[in-house]
Amino acid sequence: MSPITPYKINIPDEKIQRLKQQIALADFPDELPDVEPWSRGTPLADLKRLAAYWQNGFDWREQEAKLNQLPQFMTQIDIDGFGTYDIHFVHQPSPMKEAIPLVFCHGWPGSFAEITKILPMLISEGNDSPSFHVVVPSMVDYGFSSGAKKANFQFEQHAEVAHKLMVKLGYKEYVAQGGDLGYFVVRFLAILYPESCKAQHINMCHPPEISAASHPVLWAQFQATPLTEHEKAGIARSRWFREEGFGYNLLQSTKPQTAAYAITASPVSLLAWIYEKLHDWTDGYPWTDDEALIWISIYHFSTAGAAASQRIYYEKTHRTPRKGFPLKEAHLEVQRYIDRFRNDDNQCFV
Repeated sequence: MSPITPYKINIPDEKIQRLKQQIALADFPDELPDVEPWSRGTPLADLKRLAAYWQNGFDWREQEAKLNQLPQFMTQIDIDGFGTYDIHFVHQPSPMKEAIPLVFCHGWPGSFAEITKILPMLISEGNDSPSFHVVVPSMVDYGFSSGAKKANFQFEQHAEVAHKLMVKLGYKEYVAQGGDLGYFVVRFLAILYPESCKAQHINMCHPPEISAASHPVLWAQFQATPLTEHEKAGIARSRWFREEGFGYNLLQSTKPQTAAYAITASPVSLLAWIYEKLHDWTDGYPWTDDEALIWISIYHFSTAGAAASQRIYYEKTHRTPRKGFPLKEAHLEVQRYIDRFRNDDNQCFV
């Protein structure tokens, strides 16, 4: 069994200098006047301001030191049929021995850094809430984990990474949290490893559409029950997302290699691509420039490169056979807990 070794982020100076040089050489498009801000993507003024700060003001070494306060590790995980991968992860045990092991699965455009603010709360000793031994793996193709070595690296393989990592850490039973792509990972943890994954918490779900033919009782109840204001807002948000915010998914699910050239060659393109999502998907969260650039810098400096993170969208869309995607249809014995917030993007598509 390969060892588990402590890990510290240490981006080479030449990569930091090259980033600054690439930003300095960036060309910017024009922008039509009198259009609603953010209606067509990242506004030019915001992009120029952030790019200038990324080049001349943002201190990666300072932020790197803060990230390195997280207890990070590296180990190798063998994935059946796909080889061996270097997996980067955060592991923070609770001081409470009876705490619950928790694997936290990020999505796109997230990373292991999502855990930073909530980690102290998750491991804390308290009488009013459970305490957790927290494990946050960087998915293959993300952060400082290896990139996929061949095509068709699916959510089953991402789940295999998470499960084998938990077992390697001594957690034969655990609970899982996932949102966005992490939702699919924890769903497969429950499908493939129900003897280990005892419960899951998800903050994005894809319920199957109901009809009078498929679920007559539920359909009758749905038709007879007025929608709450919360539900109406959720449906409106989902419609907006499908009509105005889903283009990234279609592109990354069909031609990720084409998009890869732009976000690999130009850090400013990567900045525009991800910053739009940070703005649109976080309910008015007041991102500081440093916070946004930490997220985006992790992608820029990632082991497999920023573009690798898009591959899973293509893989999930081109599964063979497509109906072999056992998510909505699969019945799970594992307990599930779902948070559905007012501005979630994927509450339903109606």
